Amino acid sequence: IADQARTIRVPVHMIEVIHKVVRATRELVQKNGRDPTPDEIAKKIGISVAKVKSVYKIAQDTVSLDKPIGNEEESFLGDFIPDRTVTSPAHSAALVLLQDKLRRVMGTLSPREQKVLEMRFGLSDGTPKTLEEVGMMFNVTRERVRQIETKALKKLRHPTRARKLKAFLEMPE
Repeated sequence: IADQARTIRVPVHMIEVIHKVVRATRELVQKNGRDPTPDEIAKKIGISVAKVKSVYKIAQDTVSLDKPIGNEEESFLGDFIPDRTVTSPAHSAALVLLQDKLRRVMGTLSPREQKVLEMRFGLSDGTPKTLEEVGMMFNVTRERVRQIETKALKKLRHPTRARKLKAFLEMPE
């Protein structure tokens, strides 16, 4: 029964420790007339304070995400838990702004420099290309692609261009 009584399975040996902690807590409440500290419980049953604290966490009941919150039962607990798999609206907006600024700054480069950077860093399709692959597209050597890339990046680092993108480097992720 102990192995299947909970929504989230707790190992049987931990259930025994939970029962010891509960028993010791009851005894100490009767003896002292107050709730015992984790220290007192640990001394009584001979386990570490850290173990007592972890037992408290494990012993908590699970709560349904569909549990109504408040008086009107229109809000549920699950409504207040953020979905970490979805990009936040602020992050999405910042990304759109970054793409717009990057497009404008890249527009100050020659078409060839733009295309080399787009391909090397995967700016258009998300897949960065090697010097060799870019060289084959432009019918030039890897070294020439590297030179074009270096020249374009140097231009982008110029203070007038770099200033436009600097704010995005300081943003939290």
